[in-house]
Amino acid sequence: MQRPPPEDFSLKETKPHLGGGKVTGDKLTTTYDLVEQMQYLYARVVKAKDLPGKDLTGSCDPYVEVKLGNYRGTTRHFEKKSNPEWNQVFAFSKDRVQASYLEATVKDKDLVKDDLIGRVVFDLNEIPKRVPPDSPLAPQWYRLEDGKGQKVKGELMLAVWFGTQADEAFPEAWHSDAATVSGTDALANIRSKVYLSPKLWYLRVNVIEAQDLIPSDKGRYPEVFVKVIMGNQALRTRVSQSRSINPMWNEDLMFVVAEPFEEPLILSVEDRVAPNKDEVLGRCAVPLQYLDKRFDHRPVNSRWFNLEKHVIMEGGEKKEIKFASKIHMRICLEGGYHVLDESTHYSSDLRPTAKQLWKPNIGVLELGVLNATGLMPMKAREGALHQDGTSNIPGKSSTLVQLLRLVCSITAIYTVVTKTTEEEKIQELGR
Repeated sequence: MQRPPPEDFSLKETKPHLGGGKVTGDKLTTTYDLVEQMQYLYARVVKAKDLPGKDLTGSCDPYVEVKLGNYRGTTRHFEKKSNPEWNQVFAFSKDRVQASYLEATVKDKDLVKDDLIGRVVFDLNEIPKRVPPDSPLAPQWYRLEDGKGQKVKGELMLAVWFGTQADEAFPEAWHSDAATVSGTDALANIRSKVYLSPKLWYLRVNVIEAQDLIPSDKGRYPEVFVKVIMGNQALRTRVSQSRSINPMWNEDLMFVVAEPFEEPLILSVEDRVAPNKDEVLGRCAVPLQYLDKRFDHRPVNSRWFNLEKHVIMEGGEKKEIKFASKIHMRICLEGGYHVLDESTHYSSDLRPTAKQLWKPNIGVLELGVLNATGLMPMKAREGALHQDGTSNIPGKSSTLVQLLRLVCSITAIYTVVTKTTEEEKIQELGR
């Protein structure tokens, strides 16, 4: 009897008929074609000119209110300015349109009641539709009208169009879906965000020795140790067994640091002069961006660092001691390890920190989430959660974490695999 042919489990290139990155007709589709489109009415308020004065001083404090039905958004206001510039974008969900007209009203901010300067009204049936890669709509000047439709002094520059979440204006726009979110950080709570995982490194500090320390009490043997501070992490060596002004340790201290490297490494050489009392013999700060990066078993070169010391004079002034003690260390960023930033039960990325050590990619996987149901807030930064899982502080719940932990039902996912070229691999290694 003839045996069946062996099954082939090797990777094969496939070309599914999805929209991402293909040309269909006269439109260049994007990865947004992998997800359900959400329609929005956008209004970009650019600036105004020749606004009449409403105050007794002949000036005005203008702002613009953009209104669609029961939803309204306002720009920031300027004091005593007749030619203000805002350049703010407002987005209204098309699913919740409750009116036939969009109103952009220029008002003068007042302590008692804001005065009407003028307005511009748009019929929704006459607003154009724009889909990338179409060119953005150029804003136009519109003459202001009063409440009776009569032309008044002043003009407003703005652009109004229908678009989707693929529009370039979407991330910066005020959204009517979160109109109840208030406070100084309201826009930060509703703006779409890009979450980037920090690139983590192990920082190895090998404290070797110190020389020419100057303790205040020269009649005793110093008990010297080194304290190393990196952000909110603090470690210390043991007290040197060579109780002298030239102590030795040869001890390793390990920290976890994240790019970008903003805080320096702070080292403090201290002498334990009494129980619960330490005297600082010198300090130094080492910027992380200038440290060597180690990718294999070969050690990096050690270096000597000057220790700065200040003494308090009688008048309370600090005086720096010119003669510098020194400390000998080997400091490097370890790129050959993977820094675990999540539980090992869920971790799937175990690559080392250094991209030079990564295996070459076999493709790029793109996921488009069409719909999600059952999203419940996990926690609130302020206030308590209600029994139904909602927060009494609008916009504070973390649905992103809930989605990532797969406690929701994902209706559909499309995938597209794009084979990376050798040129892209070379460029990635270069980066």
